[in-house]
Amino acid sequence: MLRNGRWQMMAEPINYDRPVAGVGPAGSFAAMWCMEHEEDKIGLIPCAEGGSSLDDWNVDQTLYQHAVSQTRFALQDTELAGILWHQGENDSFGGSYQTYYEKLQVIVERLWNDLNAEKVPFIMGGLGDYLGKSGFGSNCAEYEMVNRELLRFAMEQEYTYFATAEGLTPNPDGIHIDAVSQRRFGIRYYEAFSKKKHVLSPLENEIELLDACINHKPYTKGEKLYLEINVNNLNIILPTNHNILYF
Repeated sequence: MLRNGRWQMMAEPINYDRPVAGVGPAGSFAAMWCMEHEEDKIGLIPCAEGGSSLDDWNVDQTLYQHAVSQTRFALQDTELAGILWHQGENDSFGGSYQTYYEKLQVIVERLWNDLNAEKVPFIMGGLGDYLGKSGFGSNCAEYEMVNRELLRFAMEQEYTYFATAEGLTPNPDGIHIDAVSQRRFGIRYYEAFSKKKHVLSPLENEIELLDACINHKPYTKGEKLYLEINVNNLNIILPTNHNILYF
């Protein structure tokens, strides 16, 4: 993963923009990639911002400009393989869904253009169906409308794929997806990415895939070395030739 301008061994939380940052879907996504490409390497470029609205990602805003600059930096010696997008809770009230499609289209088209990546897959995840019920999530009363716009966008735009959040479960706060479900979500993202298709329902073998790619996966030589020297607070820089931009 790219952190402090260097390729380093991936560690969670990948996105550390908040003190309460935890597990996200990118970890299991990367684990699936590594399981299916044992001789290859993948780099994650974390650019997510918790609690952000779609307006915060407008092309003239800092978040967008930071994501582009980070990716351009990484692309000096690598190539971009995909873009992962998960956003929308903060647009799930007040009628924001009505302009969601048009605003997202501007962002995605500009992102592809700015990164010279017109055919790079853009994978978007849906919002959890637990929203609108309890805790902080009770405010997200229009999450179904946002999901409708996300799915419509994926269906109508080329190189764009949707991964459902159906059946995923939240933390006690009622808005953030819990760790186990984040792992399952990452499997769905990878399915959409690798097969270039929409994932409209939970995968039957999600748990088995998680066991194979994370729980029972042996450490590589690089990972063993990292574990041995990490106690000295050192970092390992990994060469990589495939990058995933993660929002």
